[in-house]
Amino acid sequence: MKSNAKTLTVTVDRFDGDTHYQTTHEVPTRDNQTVLDVVTWIQQHDDPTLAYRFACRVGMCGSCAMNVNGEPKWSCRTHVSKVVSGDASLSIAPLRNMPVLRDLSVDMTEFFDKWTQAVGYFVPTKTKDDPLSEITPDDRARAKANQSIECINCGICYSACDVVAANDAYLGPAALNRAWTLMNDERDGARQTRLDAVSGDAGCHNCHSQHGCSTYCPNLLAPASSIAGLKRQTLMNLLPWGPSDD
Repeated sequence: MKSNAKTLTVTVDRFDGDTHYQTTHEVPTRDNQTVLDVVTWIQQHDDPTLAYRFACRVGMCGSCAMNVNGEPKWSCRTHVSKVVSGDASLSIAPLRNMPVLRDLSVDMTEFFDKWTQAVGYFVPTKTKDDPLSEITPDDRARAKANQSIECINCGICYSACDVVAANDAYLGPAALNRAWTLMNDERDGARQTRLDAVSGDAGCHNCHSQHGCSTYCPNLLAPASSIAGLKRQTLMNLLPWGPSDD
């Protein structure tokens, strides 16, 4: 990429294990420059102590997620030209709602623990010796599951969720989205256990339907719709005839 004479003022939220502070950097601009390009330039040319995560660099793994001008984004997919106009500066910070390990790297342990709390894992009803279950593409439940199955655990929706910010016990949109996917997998055998888990004090009924999770999901999923589905199912579960199949 050919450089020009312009530079971009970048402010980065930092944490060294004891102190939160900010650093400011003048980064040369490039054509088609991404936020991840900017962070990499700072680490390679201005401050080698800057800590951040990335892996694939092509919008597949989600590990480079961070807050960009106050919004959670995949930094490798976010072009500077889309978030900065004119002489505006760029601010970069770690994702919200997760403890900061160092600089732009956060601890996602609790995020993944909540998947377990929501029974976000497959519970088989057959053994390896049984014939494989046939799931046809036009199956109604399969279609519901397909709408939410492409989550890659990047944490964007969790960072965007104001309910998590106010109540750190809340399971969060990613875990509840996964629970909804499994609720629509007819091969799974933990339906009632999962309904009990997601209907508790920290479950789906805490959602305020602000749709921040769906707004910011890079994979264009709709966790808010999945949570609404769980709300319906948990309420139907209280009726004498049990959960609905709708």
